[in-house]
Parts: sequence; C-alpha cells; structure tokens
Amino acid sequence: MENELEWWGLERGYYNAGGAMAVPSGDQKPESYYVGVDVGTGSVRAALVDQRGTLVAFAEQPINQWEPQFNHHEQSSEDIWAACCVVTKKVVQGIDLNQIRGLGFDATCSLVVLDKQFRPLPVNHEGNSHQNIIMWLDHRAVSQVHRINETKHSVLQYVGGVMSVEMQAPKLLWLKENLRETCWDKAGHFFDLPDFLSWKATGVTARSLCSLVCKWTYLAEEGWDDSFWKKVGLEDLIADNYSKIGNQVLPPGASLGNGLTPEAAKDLGLPAGIAVAASLIDAHAGGLGVIGADVRGYGLACEEQPVTSRLAVICGTSSCHIGISKDPIFVSGVWGPYFSAMVPGFWLNEGGQSVTGKLIDHMVQGHAAFPELQAKATARCQSVYAYLNSHLDLIKKAQPVGFLTVDLHVWPDFHGNRSPLADLTLKGMVTGLKLSQDLDDLAILYLATIQAIAFGTRLIIEAMEAAGHSISTLFLCGGLSKNPLFVQMHADITGMPVVLSQEVESVLVGAAILGACASGDFSSVQLNSMNISNNCWSSIMLWPLPAEYRG
Repeated sequence: MENELEWWGLERGYYNAGGAMAVPSGDQKPESYYVGVDVGTGSVRAALVDQRGTLVAFAEQPINQWEPQFNHHEQSSEDIWAACCVVTKKVVQGIDLNQIRGLGFDATCSLVVLDKQFRPLPVNHEGNSHQNIIMWLDHRAVSQVHRINETKHSVLQYVGGVMSVEMQAPKLLWLKENLRETCWDKAGHFFDLPDFLSWKATGVTARSLCSLVCKWTYLAEEGWDDSFWKKVGLEDLIADNYSKIGNQVLPPGASLGNGLTPEAAKDLGLPAGIAVAASLIDAHAGGLGVIGADVRGYGLACEEQPVTSRLAVICGTSSCHIGISKDPIFVSGVWGPYFSAMVPGFWLNEGGQSVTGKLIDHMVQGHAAFPELQAKATARCQSVYAYLNSHLDLIKKAQPVGFLTVDLHVWPDFHGNRSPLADLTLKGMVTGLKLSQDLDDLAILYLATIQAIAFGTRLIIEAMEAAGHSISTLFLCGGLSKNPLFVQMHADITGMPVVLSQEVESVLVGAAILGACASGDFSSVQLNSMNISNNCWSSIMLWPLPAEYRG
C-alpha cells in the first residue's frame, strides 16, 4: 500500500488507501473465480474476478441501439444476450471451468417485452419484434407519466414525489395505449433488463428486489399496491398475482433455481449448474462495488463516520447518486427511499442526471473545431478528452483551470432534469458564446459542461442533506470517473473529497460480488459494521478493494 502523497489540481491531492475485508463462509478454495456481466447503454462487459476482488480478465462487446423516432430509444434482447455470450466466453479462456463458482448480472433499467412463449414482441409502430426493449433513456411516455403523477398516489412518495418518465409504469401505459394489438395483448412477460438476463441464464422468472423497488413501485415490506395499477389504468397487470411483472421477489445476490441451465451454459461457455445470482441495476452494482471501500489512515472525515456519510456517484452515460440510511429519508425530487434495494437492511436514495456522458460527447462532437481536435488527438495517440485536458492546462496560464469559464456557462438539462427538480420538460442552455470557434473555445465549452454536471451533483447533495442525509465523502466509479478533470471539478465544486477505487471496473466487481454470494462462498453482501471482526464486514465489499482518494 502506497502512503506517499502526490499533489495535483487546485487544493488537494490523491493517495492509495487499503481495502475492505470479508470473511468467507466455510472452507473455500483459493482458486475460486466469479464472473460479472455488466450491460450498459452501448456495450456489454464481462470480468473474471478472483476471491480477492482482482480482475483476472476483461472483455467488451458493443450492442446495437435504434432511435426510430425522436426520444424513442430501443434495443434487442437477443442482441444483448448474444453479446453476453461473446464476452463471457472470452474472459474464461484458459481457465479451468471447475474453478468458476458463480455468475452475477447487472444492467440498465430498460424494459424487455416478451410474449407468453418468451419470444420478443415489438415496442415500435414498425412492428419490428427484434427491437423489443424500450431503453431506460426513452422519453416517449411523457403524456402517460404526467397522468400518473396527477393521481398523487401514495406510492409516488417513494420516488421523490414525482415519477420519472424513465421508470417502467409510464412505458407500460404507453404500450397499452399505442401498441394494443401488436404488443400489449400478446405480452406474457415484462422484465427489467437485469431480470431478463437472470431468467435467460436460469429459466427462473423471479425478479430482483432492486429492480422492482426502484423502477416498478414495488414496496419491499408491503409488495404491490393494487390501487395504484387500477388508478393509472394498468389493472390488467394484477391478474394471476402479477405474473407478467413479477410475483417472486428475491434480494440481490440470492441464488436462483438450480443455477445455470445447460442451454445457457453452452451459450456462455460456462459450466452448467453454477450459481447465478438475483441481479442489480447497473448503478447499484457500482454502488455495491465502491461505497464500502476502506480508507482508514488517511484522515478522511468518513473514516470515523458511518457508511451513511458516503455518497456513491456512478457516472457513465448518465450519473447516479446513491446514498444509504438506517431510516427512511424522503427527498423531494430524489428517488426513494427504497428498502434493501442495494444493501440489506438499509434504505437507499438515488439522485440522478440523465445522459451526462452523452451530453459531454454531444457538446464536443458538435463543435466546429471537433475535426481539428480529432486530428491532433490521433497524432498524439490520445483520446480527444485526454487531449482537451492537456490543452486546458496549456491555455490556463497562471490561473486555476476552473476560472477559464468565468464568462461561459452551461445549463446541462438537455434531456430534462431527473434530480432534484424532477422536471423532464427542462432544456439545456449555453450562455456567454462568442463568434470564435477555435480549439480554445471547444476546450472551454467542454470544461463548462463538466462544471455544469458537477454543479448538478452539488444541487442533489444539498437536497439530500436538507432532507436529513449527512454526506462527507464522494465515491466515484464508472467511465467518467476515469477522466481526472471530471473528478477534480466534482471535488472543487462540491467541496468534498472524492474516493476512486484502484480497480476502475467497480461495476463489474459489484456484479461479481453477486455471483460470489450466490455461490455460498460468501454469506452475504450485508453491511454489518465499519469495524473488521470475525464474520463481519468492514464494508459491503467481499474482498480487499484498494481505493484511491482524490479531493
């Protein structure tokens, strides 16, 4: 473990911190491995992880997206499963398959539609059944979500008081009202994408508590509320004890059925019968992978505070802000509180910013100087963002880089505001533009966009703290956390230290944790204590996971 402090940025530095420990249950062979599969917006990724939480192998495969109309975003469950098979086979090459003990999935909270024989159904007017997924970022159901929110039903208090168009109820209502004959009447199963993957692997239709609580209005302690579905016009889902949307609910990490079916085992290149876990939403897998990192010995405020002082920020195509609490906290405009959605026995609140990563791409790629940027980055064998970061360092001169945007400001809600304003009608804005369109202007616009996203995070934190959360430290993971400028702006603008995992693929670690729990090698993802003791976790990590602090 490295203790040397290296300074960078405006005020603070970074250093490595030790990881958390968990005690295996029973006798465990040191050669055990677990496979984690993460289905993101644009790709499927898989990792082979050993029992210490070290990634042994990694693979990635792109997946298709379609946008038949503006704000209609679709994918294919067959395409996604095929990509899962490709990456899983790659990561286990050269490994004794008998050493693989468990498999865990996480995915975006997109809606998968199948008929009664589990065949894909079209979610589009074109009748293309291959495109049978309404993606999480789809905003077609604006009218439907407005009507749902007008009911002011009591379940809405558990989604920040206002349901998002990105949740499943408005999408289901849209399908009923717009595709009655071609989709709705033929449908036998509506899955959240993480639950579709676990069904495909095991043949078990049980749903994860994480998916149902966070996106479907299910309450962990009470179950489904018949009155809600009747009031919004979806009373037909109540039939057969909610068989179409889930009547068997399991906690994340629970073992499903008899494990991996022979057919799925052949597809994935894994042994039949290995344990398969109840899944997690991708952001929650990232939260599971980072929020409990052991940072003792470095003077962080959270060292002497409960884990509820930590906020996991999972930042990729979108940003999700996940905090946990011992008691329910209701935050206007912030999703939750959800009981046991990520960590058993804890309530969870989730703020969010839609399409943050996509917004950065949009601003950069749409600028007149982008071709010049591409050419110069290619010549240096750098990504365009690494080049922009170095260009900002070049043009800042003696002043801190953040002051380059003193006259340029971005309002980042180009896809509406998820939290804390919960207003999908909001639009983006840039103020302070000049007639020049050179590379300096592009770099400063890029910086202003990142700062706007960081200010959005600050607004979410302020709303959570006003409602009763006490947050002292940010724990970042996801693709954007690999960008040092993005990390530094979040530290500077929130005024909080930022912890990064040394294992950058924290979401995949979270997925592998699920498989490890399902295998029985580890007894739970339960967070019992912030102190290491026998049969007790210092964090929700199952293995030592070093962390890097940046603030």
